[in-house]
Amino acid sequence: MADAPLFDSRDLRRVLGTFVTGVTVVTTTDDEGRFHGVTANSFSSVSLDPPLVLWSQSVKSHSHPAFFKAERFAVNILAEDQIELSKRFAKSSHEKFVGIDVDIGSGAVPLLRDCSARLQCRVVSRVPGGDHTIYVGEVFAIDRAERKPLVFGNGQYLLADPHDMADGALLPDRKQAQLAAMRLGTRAIERLANQFDETMALAVWGTHGPTITHWEPASAPVSDALPVGLILPVTSTATGLAFAAHLPPEAIAQTGWPGEATTAEEGDWEERLEDIRRLGLARQGLETFYRSETLINALSAPVLDASGQAVLALTAVGEASRFRADLDGVFARTLRQSAEDLSRRLGYRSDNASEPAKRLQPAAGA
Repeated sequence: MADAPLFDSRDLRRVLGTFVTGVTVVTTTDDEGRFHGVTANSFSSVSLDPPLVLWSQSVKSHSHPAFFKAERFAVNILAEDQIELSKRFAKSSHEKFVGIDVDIGSGAVPLLRDCSARLQCRVVSRVPGGDHTIYVGEVFAIDRAERKPLVFGNGQYLLADPHDMADGALLPDRKQAQLAAMRLGTRAIERLANQFDETMALAVWGTHGPTITHWEPASAPVSDALPVGLILPVTSTATGLAFAAHLPPEAIAQTGWPGEATTAEEGDWEERLEDIRRLGLARQGLETFYRSETLINALSAPVLDASGQAVLALTAVGEASRFRADLDGVFARTLRQSAEDLSRRLGYRSDNASEPAKRLQPAAGA
């Protein structure tokens, strides 16, 4: 007796949705010369010699009879700005091609314009596959444009970008490390904001100190005003402290921070920075948010380059009444892990980083 499935079709659909794919529109022409097209992410390569590809179509699809009888089809691999085209061909309609300019391929099969790539195919076989028909086609013509493909996964359209520093290769200079870190960091704070619904900020070390370059607001952000380009104090913000723990004194001195202090304060400052280096996190509590009276807590994790210097910081801010910014909570651990992962991808290794430079003393005050 066959094992009964322990899931329903909705569960299976969600699981299969985690497999990220490209998006195609498969097109053909029927015996009366009418165009047909359907959005499909079931497209896959089968063989290079001979050049074979496949895709599958629901037997309940309105255009299934036309595709089943056709001897030729084209696979139009959509570009990242063709979401509306994907949606149009995903719906049942007799007017999918109305208002669309197409090129005509072999066998009068329509080819969509401005795609990332297009493949023209002869049908080799039609294979029953449950509630779908699997079409195997031999590719006889191709063309490709230098356009990023459209991506789909987890029920939403995505952007295709290179996996920066996926091999952990070292970047030749700090500027390139910062650019790579900003691309990676933007995606990291997007994920954190979506997962925990906390307002996230991305900061770089600019000419005048810690500078916010990007925000990802929570569903209830700390403020309607989330200014890009905001320069933060070094000693009184979590972001500034995260940078200060991993930068040489001369870099901090150029910003005018941290100013004059007594020997006792200097010792407290160094001890605080050492705690930040040990924990991988900086915390600042009960500060007022930018041009408001809202009290916030903030938690920041530094991202380090190959030399061990901070190139950016991932910072979470939230109203103090609900965001405690605990250093040992689930969010804190995830934030620290995200920053450590980015650091490794930028070439940072604890055994090849330079020793932390002697730090400067803090300014008096908060």
